[in-house]
Amino acid sequence: MQIFVKLTLTKFYMKKSYIFRKTIVALLFLFTGNIIAQTINGKVVGENGDSLPFVNVVEKGTTNGVNTDENGKFSINVKKLPTILTISSIGFKTVEKNVTSVSSITIKLLEDSVGLEEVVLSIGSRNKSRTVVDSPVPIDVIDVKELLTSGPQVNLNQILNYVAPSFSSNTQTISDGTDHVDPASLRGLGPDQVLVLVNGKRRHTSSLINVNGTFGRGSVGTDLNAIPAASIKRIEVLRDGAAAQYGSDAIAGVINIVLNDTTDQLNLSVTSGANVSKYAEEQTGGMDGESVNVSASYGIKLGKEGGFINFSGDFDYRNPYSRMKEWEGDIFNGANAIEWVASNSGMNLADLSLSEVQFAAQGVTYFDLQTKNAIANANSLVDIFGVDDGSNSMAGILSTLNVNSSGQTTGIIPLDFTEQELVVRGQERSDYNMRVGQSGLRGGRFFANMLLPLDDNGTELYSFGGFGSRNGNSAGFYRLPNQERTYTPIYINGFLPEINSKIKDQSVAVGIRGKISEWDVDVSNTWGKNGFLYEITNTSNASLLNDSSTEFDAGGFSFTQNTTNVDFSKKYKDVFKGLNAAFGSEYRTEIYEIVAGEEASYTQYDGDGLPVIGSTSSTEDFFGRTRPGASQVFPGFSPDNEVVKDRNSIGVYADLEADLTEKLLVSLAGRFENYSDFGSTFNYKVSSRYKLNENINIRGAFNTGFRAPSLHQLNFNSTSTIFDNLGNPQEVGTFANDSRVAKLLGIPELKQEESASVSLGFTAKIPSANLKVTVDGYWVGIEDRVVYTGQFTTNDTNSNTNDDSDSEFGKLLEKANATAASFFANAIDTESKGLDVVITHSAELGDGMRLKSDLSATFSQTKQVDDIHSSQQIANAGLVDTYFPEDSRVYLEEAVPRTKVNLSNTLSTDRFNVFLRNVYFGEVTEATTDLDRQQVFSSKIVTDLSVGFKATEELTFTVGANNLFDIYPDKAATSFSDGGNNRSDGRFDWSRRAQQFGIGGRFVFARLSFVIK
Repeated sequence: MQIFVKLTLTKFYMKKSYIFRKTIVALLFLFTGNIIAQTINGKVVGENGDSLPFVNVVEKGTTNGVNTDENGKFSINVKKLPTILTISSIGFKTVEKNVTSVSSITIKLLEDSVGLEEVVLSIGSRNKSRTVVDSPVPIDVIDVKELLTSGPQVNLNQILNYVAPSFSSNTQTISDGTDHVDPASLRGLGPDQVLVLVNGKRRHTSSLINVNGTFGRGSVGTDLNAIPAASIKRIEVLRDGAAAQYGSDAIAGVINIVLNDTTDQLNLSVTSGANVSKYAEEQTGGMDGESVNVSASYGIKLGKEGGFINFSGDFDYRNPYSRMKEWEGDIFNGANAIEWVASNSGMNLADLSLSEVQFAAQGVTYFDLQTKNAIANANSLVDIFGVDDGSNSMAGILSTLNVNSSGQTTGIIPLDFTEQELVVRGQERSDYNMRVGQSGLRGGRFFANMLLPLDDNGTELYSFGGFGSRNGNSAGFYRLPNQERTYTPIYINGFLPEINSKIKDQSVAVGIRGKISEWDVDVSNTWGKNGFLYEITNTSNASLLNDSSTEFDAGGFSFTQNTTNVDFSKKYKDVFKGLNAAFGSEYRTEIYEIVAGEEASYTQYDGDGLPVIGSTSSTEDFFGRTRPGASQVFPGFSPDNEVVKDRNSIGVYADLEADLTEKLLVSLAGRFENYSDFGSTFNYKVSSRYKLNENINIRGAFNTGFRAPSLHQLNFNSTSTIFDNLGNPQEVGTFANDSRVAKLLGIPELKQEESASVSLGFTAKIPSANLKVTVDGYWVGIEDRVVYTGQFTTNDTNSNTNDDSDSEFGKLLEKANATAASFFANAIDTESKGLDVVITHSAELGDGMRLKSDLSATFSQTKQVDDIHSSQQIANAGLVDTYFPEDSRVYLEEAVPRTKVNLSNTLSTDRFNVFLRNVYFGEVTEATTDLDRQQVFSSKIVTDLSVGFKATEELTFTVGANNLFDIYPDKAATSFSDGGNNRSDGRFDWSRRAQQFGIGGRFVFARLSFVIK
């Protein structure tokens, strides 16, 4: 028993001593561990085991960090173990590694699926594994989330305008509905020659057709601003013709918008800003163009793994701004002076305007010569000018005679009383300014994106779409008191008429994809509708005199598109080095509709308030000038304009893409399409990429293409007030090509545009320097391009140029309340060529600091080639230059920058983000028919700068400026000797027909961003 007890005690004390010793060692380790740093050695490799240099390695929760060397190795000292290392690099998924010992570790980084170069593409190829790097055609991938965090722009058009090579878009001014929908282009081609997809499915176009004085006149584009930027994950821009793959409109290329798929994360952003500019100060005494945008996005998991539904939306408003300094032309005539006196005397101005006899009978015959600079007690022209025109009336006091070179009196010209009346009325010339700048907008958009896995075999139900509403407010030319367009008893000081747009956009797509046998199958239906209604306010129908309203429903239009797709694809891994085969079909229906406005918005009336029909006399002003009918600034659509037109098309395609060897890729595509309204077309595409080595690729493509004339171009008809180069208004009717008016001029019906294009380029990357370069040249030829013609007048169809009464053409114009006619026509052939360069670089600068730089440049030229395709009838009449006028040529060739260079730099740390961008906009030319007025505006550089601070993991503050240095385009010349005179008596100090980057000046903004997981 004693032996047992001794053994037991001995074991106890031995164990106790062991525990004690281990405890002492542990305490010493912990003590010295706080004094002596632990060194962790490791290596970072890629998915294939290759070393990754310049990767950021940071001890989590500290500023302690290092970079991997050229061999991917690193060594970092930490105070204690265990610890967590955060390993990150641009283009790779961030990894957190729990390290418990100092033994060497190897960490593998996987490529980030949203890396701009490594992203799996949705366009350009139907091979589901194709990326930007190995694409045979140039594709830009734009990270919208990054730009929404650091850039000043929040609407899609402007985001792309400042980052995408070859993309151009600017807010327009004094251009009716185009003030509210920004036309956009790719490679300098038209807005309707670029196809827009959403999640790879065709997006419907706007219902608006651009017929006023802007780039893209006569075309129909896609309203990109109807899509909230917060709903977008990335944008893929294919800079190559793709009609053989996607159908009509893809002559210049394709823009594919990939929607958000994030889940369990709320992104909320509030951006506010305003123009703080020298010219804003000059105009308004401070800042203008204030804007606010509130956006949000949230997603939740749905069904099986990989399923989700993401909701995104935004609300924004922007105030208008103006950059007109002062109206310099005439404002008042003598009749206005009498009206002012009569008004102050309590007389009825409506009666005064009706009859000169009543005017004189009421005793308003005396003016104080000293205060009004008028004529005292004079009743005939003989008393004033020594000439008797047979009229003994007040008109003689207020006007002078218009005498031709033969000495014949051809009418009277009102005398100018502007300076005197401004003094008497206590006004300034700036009180009669137009609003030359951006329109006001208020709207909201909502989008959803859903994916629901149905089984474990990859079958998925997907859907996306949204709706938006946007109300715009813009103004036209000021209607001055001395113009016959102004009924002064209602507006004694004239008026600035306003166009209010109501734009509604809706879309929904539903599809299912999965496998049938070994084929991937995708069946989908995409529906979209865009509506555009006009409400004209602060206006009048001058021919209705005092009975006119000041607000009119002017009608509008809508466009609906439904597209059904069935697509099959299959990957043959054992054929060559891989063969991807795809084929499918598409059935599309379209409906275009014009809706009439109220009667007074489009009708001209006589003195009894009845519609003018045939030769019935219309109302006149004091000087015998005919008062125009319809709502001023935008005449409404009449029942004669109303149309409901539809068409359908069916297309089938086949697409083969093969890696013939490890280095050589060849792609072939063909598409047959038949339209119900003009027939069939077949197009094909051949493209290839050859790997010189792992880092250098050569690529090229040849394709044919087409663009079907839009239903808008085929059927739009209306009468609009168009102001010429001198600011004189003309009532121009747009007539369909199958109309009687078109047949009288010999204008043929529209047909499709046809194109051919070639591209050749290379891609290169230097992994050790994190540098990537792409250079691509291209040539695009387009035959039978659709343009909007010049203005044909009644004399153009009448052999007797002094008498239009017998002209059928003239009577049809009169019926339409128009003085000239324009049409859409396949008038010209064009040739576009250019070079696109993109260079990207990223670097880890140490201490957790990263620098990302992107340089993109485009050098392009578009020009008309060959003769204008006019009918023989037009040629015989000498009207070829009207068929395709000089200003249309400039809009086509020189109204947008042919050179644009963008250099963006982003310097980021764990807490700070500094974004610097410089954009070089090349020169542009004023679009006018007068060669002496075609002023060239020089190139400019616009600088953007923003600084973001990450206050917490959830909250980021960003402040910055677009156009930091307040750069403006060149001002319009004041004389012909300086290159033109397009100021229109002070209306346009900056051109409205050739805009490089807008005329708002410096825009300062602040943004608050929340990310809640």
